[in-house]
Amino acid sequence: MQSPPQQSRRARGPQSLADCSSLGDLFTKAAALEKLDQQLRQRLLPTLAEQVRLGGVHGERIVFVASSAAWASRLRMEQAAILRLARTLGVSARTLTIKIAPLPAPPPEPTARLALSPAAARHLRAAANFLPDPELRARFLALASLAKS
Repeated sequence: MQSPPQQSRRARGPQSLADCSSLGDLFTKAAALEKLDQQLRQRLLPTLAEQVRLGGVHGERIVFVASSAAWASRLRMEQAAILRLARTLGVSARTLTIKIAPLPAPPPEPTARLALSPAAARHLRAAANFLPDPELRARFLALASLAKS
């Protein structure tokens, strides 16, 4: 008779909130990883630093993400220096793993809001006068109040 398969390290399916770490803990870990990423990449050549990101620290392994195989090869040449630096920063790292994936695009610059014209505001006020729903009428009037003077 076969023994039942062992469960994987991670539990499958939803977990209760009591079993999850708090949002504050998650934020703290993310901030620490961001700081470590900046500290490690500042020692790299600027062109290389733009193409790689710290993916995580898992035990004695540091994971970096490179935007292409060429950048991954260049990062491998810096492996010994990165591991030495990580140890000086308090990370007990013995190996460096590099994964290749496109880096996320930088967030777009916020676009300037277009101003509502006085004519559009007049039309919104006129339409609001014919609306039977008081909440919808209030929203139309609130929009009309955003018009430039």
